Amino acid sequence: MIRYALTCEYEHEFEGWFASSADFDDQQGRGLLDCPMCASKMVRKQIMAPAVTGTKRTAPQDPSPAKVQSMMMEAAGRIRAHVEENFDDVGDGFAAEARAIHEGKAEDRGIYGQATPKEVRDLVEDGVPVAPLPPEPLKKSELN
Repeated sequence: MIRYALTCEYEHEFEGWFASSADFDDQQGRGLLDCPMCASKMVRKQIMAPAVTGTKRTAPQDPSPAKVQSMMMEAAGRIRAHVEENFDDVGDGFAAEARAIHEGKAEDRGIYGQATPKEVRDLVEDGVPVAPLPPEPLKKSELN
């Protein structure tokens, strides 16, 4: 796994984990990367100093799949918390409000809510920028 420091066109800084440098290039080329703060698709790598170790030569250790999953779930939880704290919950009126914002008929602001799969497909087809909200973290009592 490779960790890159990333930034968007609005200078929001975040990091991303990729299987390889080619994986980053592939995802960026297909438009799959976006800023977790503003959803901008203009994501680029920041200049980073390489990790330098001592004179002992040891093989780099990739994080275990469980560790990667844990980190991803933690990041998803932080994203969800940020959205819930800073965006307007419009409930099941999400599709109509997102379309109104896109068309300039409503105040431009961050919103979240519920939409049917058909409503989401229609919004995407019409060029309205939408993204799924990460699921709520499981409570410890719900874990096996």
